[in-house]
Amino acid sequence: MSRTLTRADIVDSLIKEINLPRSLATEVLEELLTELIDAAVQGNGVKVSSFGSFIVREKSQRIGRNPKTGEEAVISPRRVITFRPSQCLKEAVHFSRKKAA
Repeated sequence: MSRTLTRADIVDSLIKEINLPRSLATEVLEELLTELIDAAVQGNGVKVSSFGSFIVREKSQRIGRNPKTGEEAVISPRRVITFRPSQCLKEAVHFSRKKAA
């Protein structure tokens, strides 16, 4: 059964692994997430070595289709964020899958 990693889990890990007080660990995590969000909002990508890259892309206007009704609709232009995992992350996930099987 898989489990989702939460902010609280990350804070607990910071407390345990580098012996930070809870308030400082929470502040560090919040500051990191704020920096990532600010970069994305400004349209900048974020690259985390050995983890992956968050890339902001501009999508132009296009015609889409409602899958339920089949009715066509205009999808307005927008910015989206995508994640591209690093080769290290891909290999780690692939290896862990083989190990679990």
